[in-house]
Amino acid sequence: QVQLVESGGGSVQAGGSLRLSCAASEVTVSTNCMGWFRQVPGKGREAVARITTYGVTLYADSVKGRFTISRDTAKNTLFLQMDSLKPEDTAVYLCAASSFSCSFNYWGQGTQVTVSS
Repeated sequence: QVQLVESGGGSVQAGGSLRLSCAASEVTVSTNCMGWFRQVPGKGREAVARITTYGVTLYADSVKGRFTISRDTAKNTLFLQMDSLKPEDTAVYLCAASSFSCSFNYWGQGTQVTVSS
């Protein structure tokens, strides 16, 4: 059974940084398309960043240049380094994994990120 467990969320002031982690089991982060999404109550789920099987990274325009997605093969963990955080980055951040292509059919429970001005 695929499990994705996020950690690293918290509260930070604008301009600060956080690093999110997603520990994966029963899915290999280095050979599957992995991604980070975020969700705000009352709004749809937004794709933040993804890393493909071949290591290609894609980012939402709103986070380009501030966020970096990466993976640690040995730890089978996905990361999201978030710098220069803004209040509009406040959301629940979810890790997602794919069983094929970038289907994102497996999801973690999410971790809250709150950025105050």
